Amino acid sequence: MDYDWSEADKAFRDEVRGFLREKLTPELRAAGRLQTSVYSDHEASMQWQRILHERGWAAPGWPIEYGGCDWTLTQHYIFNRELSLAGAPALSPMGIRMVAPAIIAFGTPEQKDFYLPRILTGEVFFCQGYSEPEAGSDLAALTMAAVDDGDDLVCSGSKIWTTHATEANWIFCLVRTSRQSKKQQGITFLLIDMRTPGIDIRPLVMTSGEQVQNQVFFDNVRVPKTNVLGRIDDGWTVAKYLLVHERGGAAAPALQAMAQQIGEAAAGQPGPDGNPLIEDPAFAAKLAEARIRTEVLEVLEIRTLSVISHGRDAAPASSMLKILSTELSQQLTELALTAAGPRGRVYQPHVTAPGGPIAEYTPPADGYGSGADWQAVAPLRYFNDRAGSIYAGSNEIQRNILAKAALGL
Repeated sequence: MDYDWSEADKAFRDEVRGFLREKLTPELRAAGRLQTSVYSDHEASMQWQRILHERGWAAPGWPIEYGGCDWTLTQHYIFNRELSLAGAPALSPMGIRMVAPAIIAFGTPEQKDFYLPRILTGEVFFCQGYSEPEAGSDLAALTMAAVDDGDDLVCSGSKIWTTHATEANWIFCLVRTSRQSKKQQGITFLLIDMRTPGIDIRPLVMTSGEQVQNQVFFDNVRVPKTNVLGRIDDGWTVAKYLLVHERGGAAAPALQAMAQQIGEAAAGQPGPDGNPLIEDPAFAAKLAEARIRTEVLEVLEIRTLSVISHGRDAAPASSMLKILSTELSQQLTELALTAAGPRGRVYQPHVTAPGGPIAEYTPPADGYGSGADWQAVAPLRYFNDRAGSIYAGSNEIQRNILAKAALGL
C-alpha cells in the first residue's frame, strides 16, 4: 500500500491549511489547545461550526445534496488531520457526526428537510439519550418506557451521562416500546424536543469539577410518532448504524501532536534525579512507546479508509480504532500529568477552556495561573480521559465484537 499523498491530495491539504490560517483565530486556537476533554468550550465550538458552514465544510461527510462535500476518502482524512494539527476546537459530534447520518439513512423526507439544515446552522443542537442508571455498556437492557397513545408515544424514565443536555434543544433517545424475547427487540429510536413539558435536567459534577454530563428525567413526556426514526420496535438497527459513526474518525494526528508536546515539555521539566525529565530512562521509554503507537494508529486509520473505499464492512475496524485511540489517549494524558510536575497538581480550571461550567469554583480575581497553561490542562484532561474506554461502547464490548466479527469466536 502506498501511504504517500498524491499531488491532488497535497494541493487539497494546502487549500485546507490556507483556510485554517485565515479563519482559525487566536481565540479559537486557544479554545482548541486548552480543551480539557473531547468537548470544546460550547461557544467556541459553535462559532467554529458557523465558520465551517459558511465555507461549506461543517459536514463534509454528508451526501452532497444535504450539504456535504464531493471529497475522496483520502481528502476527508486529510481534512480531519489538518484540523487536529492546527488545534481547531472540536465540533459537537452528537448532531453532525452521529444522529445526522442516521437521519439520512433512516429518516423520512420530512425529517431530513427539517433537521439536517438546522443541524448545519446550529439551530438544532442534539444531545444523546442512550445510557441509563442500569443500562450502560449493556445498552439493550434499557427500560425508559414509551407507551403508545394514539398519535403520540408517552415517555417516562431517565437517561444519564447526557453530554451538553443543558445546551441542547433536542435529544435522540432509545426507548422501550415493547418487551420481546430478545432485549434488542422492542426498542425505538426517538427524536425529542427538549422543551417538551415533563423534562427535567440535573447536572452531574465530574471528577474534573466540570458540569458537562447530566441526568435527564422524563415524566409522561408526549412525543409525536412522526419523531420516530426508522420503525417502532426496530431502533436497535438505527443505534448500531449510529455507533459505527461515533467510533470512527482520525484520532492519530491529535495524539501525535500531544506526544510531541509532551516530549517538548519534558525537556524543560526536572526529573527524579534533577536532570530534564526527558532524560529519565523510564519516562523516555514510555513516551517512545506511545509515539510508536500513534504512528501505528495512523497506519490503521489509513488502512480502514481502504476497507471502506472497497465497500467492505468497517464496523470491526471502527471497534479496533476505538480501543486503540482511547487507551492511547489515556496513556498520553498520564505522561502529560507526569511532565506537568507539581504545577500540574494545582486545580485552576479558569486557565483552561473546559467543555462546561465548573461547579463551586471561584477563580482568582486577577486571573493568575500557576505555571504554563498546558500544566493546568493536564490534570483535567487526565481525569476526563478515564471515561474514554467506557463511552461509545466500553472497550471490553469492542473486544467482544472483534472476537466475533474478525476472529469468528
